[in-house]
Amino acid sequence: MSQDLDTHGDVHGDVTVDELRLSDELLGTGETASADVAEYAMWLGDDALILSQQLAWWISRAPELEEDLALSNVTLDLLGHARALLHYAGTASGRSEDDLAYWRDEPEFRNCWLVEQPNGNFADTMARLFIFSAYQVQLHRALLSSTDATLQAIAGKAEREVSYHLDHAAQWVLRLAGGTELSRERLIAAFDRAWPFVEELFTNQPLTDRLDGVVPQPSSLRAGFEHAVATVFAEAELSVPQLPSARCRGRLGEHSTRMGYILAEMQWLARRHPGASW
Repeated sequence: MSQDLDTHGDVHGDVTVDELRLSDELLGTGETASADVAEYAMWLGDDALILSQQLAWWISRAPELEEDLALSNVTLDLLGHARALLHYAGTASGRSEDDLAYWRDEPEFRNCWLVEQPNGNFADTMARLFIFSAYQVQLHRALLSSTDATLQAIAGKAEREVSYHLDHAAQWVLRLAGGTELSRERLIAAFDRAWPFVEELFTNQPLTDRLDGVVPQPSSLRAGFEHAVATVFAEAELSVPQLPSARCRGRLGEHSTRMGYILAEMQWLARRHPGASW
């Protein structure tokens, strides 16, 4: 644990949970991100951070002990991804991952709307995790070819973990679809609620145009995502929802009403006790 006080008493961002050095953990780190790469790393880091925060709610509430442990592991994996990505994003501005996680206001977050949707019931949580993991697998596989060494290194570690997340969620999709009439109804309803937020994941942005060759265009990931979804849906005898897309502008800092509650819960301790350590 560490705490450093500057001469102005502004100590936020110095809370650490351990003494791990990301530059030691990830090959390729230690570089300073350009402004555009930092913005992109923040997109992905915010996605992972908010979903990690959401899934942490299930710890001690999952339907069975084994699932409690599994969701805990998924939560920690995503938190690790968020830490690495936000650390890299912060190199462009001199901010730490703690600064970026705890000391930004809602309009400064760049996560997609899918991850900030309510946990709902267990089927809602699994439908959201399945969709997001299917997207993340394609994303990290593509980033393995990035010309940015740090993004490539982070993707190299994350790709194995998100593949596990996808397999785990897929097993629950099959289990719920083939379970009781109620579990199947709830799963279908959960996918109907989540599906309008899919389009945002695959919408090209001016930032990804500027980073052509460094990061994949979101639209290029869609075919692999649709194949993964179709394979599991066919086995589960589910139909892909045909629903209009929601108007999501998370990459521009505009969020749903749920986002404020998530940040209040996630940030209150750091803001109430700046620089706290134990």
